[in-house]
Amino acid sequence: MKILVTGASGFIGGRFARHALEQGLEVRVSGRRAEGVEHLVRRGAQFVQGDLTDPDLVRRLCIGIEAVVHCAGAVGNWGRYQDFHRGNVEVTENVVESCLKEQVRRLVHLSSPSIYFDGRSHLALREEQVPRRFHDHYAKTKYLAEQKVFGAAEFGLEVLALRPRFVTGAGDVSIFPRLLQMQKKNRLKIIGNGLNKVDFTSVQNLNEALMSALLADEPALGKAYNISNGAPVPIWDVVNYVMRQMNLPQATRYRSYGLAYTAAALNEGACLLWPGRPQPTLSRLGMQVMNKDFTLDISRARHYLNYAPQVSLWAALDEFCAWWRAQDRTGSR
Repeated sequence: MKILVTGASGFIGGRFARHALEQGLEVRVSGRRAEGVEHLVRRGAQFVQGDLTDPDLVRRLCIGIEAVVHCAGAVGNWGRYQDFHRGNVEVTENVVESCLKEQVRRLVHLSSPSIYFDGRSHLALREEQVPRRFHDHYAKTKYLAEQKVFGAAEFGLEVLALRPRFVTGAGDVSIFPRLLQMQKKNRLKIIGNGLNKVDFTSVQNLNEALMSALLADEPALGKAYNISNGAPVPIWDVVNYVMRQMNLPQATRYRSYGLAYTAAALNEGACLLWPGRPQPTLSRLGMQVMNKDFTLDISRARHYLNYAPQVSLWAALDEFCAWWRAQDRTGSR
């Protein structure tokens, strides 16, 4: 099978492209910078440089491709709506249209469970529990991108969307690096009582889920799938495990949720007034994420994709910590 992986210069796209190569698939990758995918080219991937906002480029990327795994997108919780719309919705439109024009058989779209988030605690969220209003620009545009993907099914494109929660392992630069930096400065505090449970996903488990989505039979098509390790844990237990592995003091000081949320709101307000609107060091969303229960029901993925997470969270965290220490030694960060 010959596949295209978008976003291969990032963590999830890069790890899946490498996994697909190891499984014997022909892999084409895209990106703005060749250096971001050098490790994949060395393993046999074909690299095409360019920007996915260019529809002509995306169509060229899809020539001769059987399936696309679309991992590219705008991430974060700070910035202008038009930037998120361009990176998530418009780019996905280009991918969908190119798949249809070049008769690509299947599109596997990497979405996000952030679309469910409403600032409150939720346990065992199911795929259909999408709120009427979205919490931020990222959530809204990820959902709109999903709808573009599912809309293509009526034109014959086989589509699936995966919503993995808190993906971690070697290469993860989104979850723990900022927390490690805060603890080094003695600024990390437990928000609330520290008992809120959340889901994580080993990147290796996500790789298996994406591969299953590429190979799944007809009954699995046209659906969104929650993906996680299926074993919720208190988020602050996870944070302190990473601190121990990195030989840093554990977080033991507490801050009330109300106080933390107010401080974050003030920080955001100051950044809105500051020239250039820099990203705040504290955000209301961040305080909510670190304080609220947020777990997923993965029974649909188990049933239709035969998804059975094999790699534990703790093994994924060990992998991340070993990689992060190596980056520190080589001066890569």
